[in-house]
Amino acid sequence: MHLCCIPNASAIAPRNNSSTSAKQDENQDSLPRRRLGTLAATLVHNSSSLVQPYLKLMRIDRPIGSWLLFWPCGWGIAMSTPPGSFPDPHMLILFGVGAVVMRGAGCTINDMWDRDIDGKVSRTKDRPLVSGALSQFDALVFLAGQLGLGLLVLLQLNWYTVLLGASSLGLVIIYPLMKRVTYWPQLILGMTFNWGALLGWSAVQGACDWSVCLPLYAAGVCWTIVYDTIYAHQDKADDYLLGIKSTALKFGDKTKLCLSGFSSTMVSGLVLSGLQCDQTWPYYTAVGLVAAHLAKQLYTLDINNPTDCSNKFISNQRVGLLLFLGIVLGTLMKPEVISDKEEIVKR
Repeated sequence: MHLCCIPNASAIAPRNNSSTSAKQDENQDSLPRRRLGTLAATLVHNSSSLVQPYLKLMRIDRPIGSWLLFWPCGWGIAMSTPPGSFPDPHMLILFGVGAVVMRGAGCTINDMWDRDIDGKVSRTKDRPLVSGALSQFDALVFLAGQLGLGLLVLLQLNWYTVLLGASSLGLVIIYPLMKRVTYWPQLILGMTFNWGALLGWSAVQGACDWSVCLPLYAAGVCWTIVYDTIYAHQDKADDYLLGIKSTALKFGDKTKLCLSGFSSTMVSGLVLSGLQCDQTWPYYTAVGLVAAHLAKQLYTLDINNPTDCSNKFISNQRVGLLLFLGIVLGTLMKPEVISDKEEIVKR
């Protein structure tokens, strides 16, 4: 199984004394306190001091990244499910475990690459590798364990899927470097995060039907560019000072227009994918609701308000769930295909 972590807002330079910066500091400082209200954050907060640094390194206290990583896997599994059937719960659980493990591995890789940046930033200076709670060697050993567990999960699947999953490891490793060399790290993240759509289909069917999988994958990539550009707008001023690149800086004041294009492409990809596998009206209803959510999200987005950007980013978890439910219901509504052998037996 592939996959990496939700970007860590790159980095934050020391802020000036303006009221806007003070407000941003206040908004950023309030995020950990809000997270303590979640079950995952509470679990990490109350865990043993020996275990807690590793859980924080995996971002277990911020499960949104694991959900955004899992939903494309769920889409692929549900889309490839035989007509009239529910998706295989074993597959969903397997990919759920893989999403948590490999998102954690991606975060470990990210923090190992970014330790020099995180140490200069007030919001990230307490991360385990920066604070000294863990050493680079500790992180490397832990990463090996995470990748080993991820491989164990992957080996439960067919060999086509094993090879397809292994082929994405390069994207996982290079993603943290992309924000240093290109204004399109969100594209690389999208390619990485949505690899699960391909894996989900091939895990069920034994191989990818590219007429269905490619439009679904492309839709997922566009979706990631939308939500992660919104996320990156929280830190655009500080990223600019540090030379960190993102689509938030690339698009600037044209962000809404650019993301409207990616949203439209996402919806088009979902429609095409549905047509290729004979989806039914519940699926297209869900796609319509996803389109409405994205339109409202962009219409009300304030790219200069970090709190609004954070809330809009988190709301994309509902997009993933909504589409998954639409695929499941649409597949259940498909007429069951009766093979020639079954027809002969009935006669």
